[in-house]
Amino acid sequence: MTEYSDPDKNSPLQLAIELIKRESVTPEDAGCMESIVQHLQPSGFKPTWLDFDDTRNLWLKYGDQKPVFAFLGHTDVVPTGPLDDWRFAPFEPTIHDGYLYGRGAADMKSSIAAFQWAAQQFVASCPEPKGSIALFLTSDEEGIATNGIVKAVEALTQQGEIMQWCLVGEPSSTSELGDVIKVGRRGSLCASMTVKGIQGHVAYPHLAQNPIHLLAPALADLAAEQWDNGNEYFPPTSLQVSNINSGTGAENVIPGQVDVLFNLRFSTELTPDDIKQRVHANFDRHQLDYTIHWRLSGNPFLTNGGELVGATQSALQAVAARSPKLSTAGGTSDGRFIAPLGVQVIELGPLNETIHKVNECVRVDDIELLAKVYLRILQELLG
Repeated sequence: MTEYSDPDKNSPLQLAIELIKRESVTPEDAGCMESIVQHLQPSGFKPTWLDFDDTRNLWLKYGDQKPVFAFLGHTDVVPTGPLDDWRFAPFEPTIHDGYLYGRGAADMKSSIAAFQWAAQQFVASCPEPKGSIALFLTSDEEGIATNGIVKAVEALTQQGEIMQWCLVGEPSSTSELGDVIKVGRRGSLCASMTVKGIQGHVAYPHLAQNPIHLLAPALADLAAEQWDNGNEYFPPTSLQVSNINSGTGAENVIPGQVDVLFNLRFSTELTPDDIKQRVHANFDRHQLDYTIHWRLSGNPFLTNGGELVGATQSALQAVAARSPKLSTAGGTSDGRFIAPLGVQVIELGPLNETIHKVNECVRVDDIELLAKVYLRILQELLG
């Protein structure tokens, strides 16, 4: 590490550095959660482990009173990509020109460090809060997310744990810390499709049936579809084709099938069934011989007002002099598994400019500022 030395091992920055050192490429946790438990257990936080297969899930709670405020986050990170492209080694956190570099710095280990610091500071100053505080963590968010929060929250519900407020530490900010609060997310519906044709020689097309040619006009119609107009909270639903694969590798063979992956990010104006019906109607109209497998990654959700949004707006104004924009833009988050329980869910974290990129980084000053905002939110709701 360069240009910085902080003797306070419990500062938000040092806590972030400790987490970034750990090579927790999804679904690995690499000891991150154990480190967090060791830090907060002496303050009275009690761990409940909710592991499934290769995924670690942790519910780390202080208190037994309602309402329950939960910080929601993930310790796993995406792969680094080519190491030679990194300015600094991705798991050797380095400070340079006021930025902390490392895989997970922005997404989302700095947020988790800020969770830890804020939670510890709050219970030290308010040992009998007007409710309970929890850190809800998983190591399966950046992957396929089948053994993470989706299963852990079900287990918690069976144990009678009920949250009222949930703050997700995803990197929500755009130009400066706290300029955006995510108050919802679009739904995500994925499709894996195969269109059959008849393989043959390119010189004898009358003896074959090219599935790429059959699919092309149907796919063009689908891409041009006006799904809805969105609403005051969500942009219009959009479809994107992400993969098309076909052919034998030979230039003189008409392929026998084409495989397609596409995704729809949809608003509250549509249901998954609405979308499926319209997609199938299009392909049936073009008389395709096809099979399609659907996977619902998550329905749209919205926290329209409420105490959590109000407390977050107030905290950002008081601590950082920010007047944040409320937004539902971007991809999905684990908040989609919490919101259906009737929980108020928002997302607030550092800048998202470098997430998943080579040379991922976060402003050093933003880590402490974010921690202070989180602390102020706890004070507003539970103090």
